[in-house]
Amino acid sequence: MAQESQILYIEDEKATFDLVSQALKPLGYKVVRATSGKQGLSLMQKQKPDLLLLDLMMPDLNGWDVYRAVKTDKRLADMPVVVISALMSESERTVIADLPKADAYIVKPFDVEQVIRIVQKLCPTPLD
Repeated sequence: MAQESQILYIEDEKATFDLVSQALKPLGYKVVRATSGKQGLSLMQKQKPDLLLLDLMMPDLNGWDVYRAVKTDKRLADMPVVVISALMSESERTVIADLPKADAYIVKPFDVEQVIRIVQKLCPTPLD
């Protein structure tokens, strides 16, 4: 049996995580949830996922801080990152101007089919 591609989704809203996870699992993806930025960074240090889905609005360490930490960590820097959030504010646009570009951006509320297309493009599975 082919190995599943592992996705880490840092998302504090359970319903949003469940929607994405249930859509991706039948396609050969194992989606692991972190409910905070700190927890997500800790999980990535233990095992590098194949792809990171990253919500920006987090309770402890915001998504941009997590993104910056990932892109400055030599072990994680080449991992594809998909930023998922509500419309970006002007201050958020300023922050991303100084960072390496994310592989994709998805604006909430989103169509789960859009998430599937982006994930399959950035992280093909043996089922593709």
